[in-house]
Amino acid sequence: MSEPPGLTVTAPEAPPADAPSKPLAAQRVLPLRRPGRWIATALVLVLVAQFVHGLTTNPFYQWDRFGYWILRPNIVDGLLITLEVTAYSAVLGLLGGIVLALARLSKSPVLRAVSWTYIWALRSIPLIVLLLFLYNFSALYKTLSVGVPFGPAFFSFDESKLATDMVIAVIGLSLNEAAYAAEVVRGGILSVDQGQHEAASALGLPKSYQFTKIVFPQALRSITPNYVNQLIGLIKSTSLVFYVSLLDLFGTAQSMGATYPGDIVPLLLVATVWYLILTSVVSVIQFYVERYFARGATRTLPPTPLQKLRTGLADLRARIRREAAV
Repeated sequence: MSEPPGLTVTAPEAPPADAPSKPLAAQRVLPLRRPGRWIATALVLVLVAQFVHGLTTNPFYQWDRFGYWILRPNIVDGLLITLEVTAYSAVLGLLGGIVLALARLSKSPVLRAVSWTYIWALRSIPLIVLLLFLYNFSALYKTLSVGVPFGPAFFSFDESKLATDMVIAVIGLSLNEAAYAAEVVRGGILSVDQGQHEAASALGLPKSYQFTKIVFPQALRSITPNYVNQLIGLIKSTSLVFYVSLLDLFGTAQSMGATYPGDIVPLLLVATVWYLILTSVVSVIQFYVERYFARGATRTLPPTPLQKLRTGLADLRARIRREAAV
């Protein structure tokens, strides 16, 4: 077979027989160069360094006064009130949200209408308006009675004596939280595959058993991250109870700032740091709760932060050994 004119076919040169050959594992793999990533990383590091430098060297922050206030007894007392209000409101709000979600999923048109109206109204009213309305509730109803509807009352009590500042704060936050938790719970229940409902019904299980043992445990995988976001928002919303005369963490910082005007910024930093600590603790708990409910849904559970640290250190040691061998 003749070659086309103007073309010369040459066979590739074979490597010399005595040329040393490196095993594949010993050959160095060069990563792709990514200049954009390096430039962005350098820019972010410069901005972070400038922020930290300004935060530590600016005398306006008065870090010595911050250290004085961070563990003062009145600040700690306000922090405990914040935790107490958050705990009560989170539990009552979640229970109310479950009831409202089940009512919205009910076949009764009355329950669906009442639940929808409650959620619509409470999500539309600002929390501060709700708290102030409850704070002045005694002006509308001086006494509350328990008895036959539209009939005689068995006993009555003074509303102003029953509704303390703590009670008003917990009720207001719980009512507001229940409206949002209802949609979170309803979305989690709807996320469960319909086949699970059908399988439970085919086994003839009671409705209550189906919900508590089959549907709700699976729904928790979807409910947990969304409700934790609500819980973090609830922690921050407790700062509004200051307007109903309850001295929580933020209220204490505000009152101390009015007494010591020169320490307003350190006191605000104290409140900020404590809120950061509280939300960080909740985020850590969220991770382990999500990891617990992920059992059986994923092939491998997500690694914990300690496991990630161990894996990173092992990879770093392996990389150092490879570099030393080369």
